Amino acid sequence: MQDKTNIDLLIVRGTVITVDPERRVIEDGALAVLADRIVAVGTTAELQARYTAKKTIDAFRQAVLPGLIDSHAHAGHGLLKTMGGGDGEAWSAACEQIYTVGSDEDFWYAEARLAALERVRCGTTTGVCLFGGGDSIMRVDEPAYAIRHCDAIAETGTRSFLAVGPSRPPAPRVYARWDGDRRTDREVSFEQMFETCEEVIRTQHGRADGRVNICVTLPVYHPDQTPEQLAYADLFGVQAQQYMGLAQGYGLAFTQDGHRAGSLQLAEEMGLLGEGSFMSHAIDLTPGDIAACVATGTRIVHNPSAIMSIRGRCPVPELLDAGVTVALGSDGIAPDRSYDMFRHMFQAMHYHRRHFRDAGVLPHGKVLEMVSIDAARTIGLAHEIGSLEVGKKADIILVDLFKPHLMPLNMPVYRVTAFANGADVTTTIVDGKVVMESGRVTTVDEAEVMEAAQRATDRMLERTGLRHLLDAPEKLWRASHY
Repeated sequence: MQDKTNIDLLIVRGTVITVDPERRVIEDGALAVLADRIVAVGTTAELQARYTAKKTIDAFRQAVLPGLIDSHAHAGHGLLKTMGGGDGEAWSAACEQIYTVGSDEDFWYAEARLAALERVRCGTTTGVCLFGGGDSIMRVDEPAYAIRHCDAIAETGTRSFLAVGPSRPPAPRVYARWDGDRRTDREVSFEQMFETCEEVIRTQHGRADGRVNICVTLPVYHPDQTPEQLAYADLFGVQAQQYMGLAQGYGLAFTQDGHRAGSLQLAEEMGLLGEGSFMSHAIDLTPGDIAACVATGTRIVHNPSAIMSIRGRCPVPELLDAGVTVALGSDGIAPDRSYDMFRHMFQAMHYHRRHFRDAGVLPHGKVLEMVSIDAARTIGLAHEIGSLEVGKKADIILVDLFKPHLMPLNMPVYRVTAFANGADVTTTIVDGKVVMESGRVTTVDEAEVMEAAQRATDRMLERTGLRHLLDAPEKLWRASHY
């Protein structure tokens, strides 16, 4: 009788949805994990005969999936939920004020821990976060803020890409540093923003055994900008060279937030498209935009729950039919969204089915690919994550299928994409480490994370005088429109 091989973790008796090249779904399936890698995928009987494990997880009546990937979100937004009560302009203005003069290092640390905690609970093991938001207002006056964000990710145990780049013109911009109640303002130039970004890349990329990664971003240049923005056309061209050079020099991915009709063609002219680039929103694209993606191998991130997807449509089926890789993003986590990628899968299916009046658009397996293997391909990690295959990183989640809304026990892919939600995730494993088991997060004190987030929010509201944006709008009730 052959001796069994010792491993660290054995998951047994689950419904294993591999998303591997054969798209196998293994009933009574099992996974074997050694250190941070998957070393075997098969049936429970096969793997129990081959391995003895330090830890065994019984996944009976649970789906076993690759960890979900959120390919577009925003650091900082987690403490700005609901502000403005539906007034998008007020919310964007609040973002600008908070991210430049209303936030301190504790704000960015507390927000990142809260966001990472939510992702752990929702089974989102990897996320891309732009370091700021609104209309491309980034906290890049000095590296300390991004470092605290990365500290939080390292501690919580998720896998992350932090996108750093300059704020939208004009510059210099006024940023404030807080020492207790004392505020010190300074003007920050584009040159200083660039230096900050490079320092963050140099010191933070690859932290926590490679779980913390940095990528590069740049505000999108639109052909229909206001005259004030059009005045900066030459500057956008110069920054395109600088920041794409930064990304290529360090071997990093490049991303942008807010593409729409015609802007991808302009990005191609600026040299921003390519296999290392993934572009978000991409609404109302022209045939030329789609052709540019096809020619360059550029990936697209669709955010079906975002405000931009109300203002226009990302032509996902058309992009897929043209051969473009499309991933899903939350655009989270404010003003009205979450990091629950199950929610965004469901939203994507119905969004495009309604557009085409066709219930066959975006099959269930396709949307699952868009938060797993296609998302991994989008961010340049398909060789490491996105599917349950031998040799890949052990980023794994378990979803409890034995619940009223997930019964009866058949057609697991459909149940996961159409009926499951983040609260059904019982276990989250990142890099072979169990960060949540049976609904209990093991890496951080959840109550302490939430209390710290509330304190940071209250401090920010006091400093900015924006507490009035938490008041309910007059037309919250009994009206068809705000």
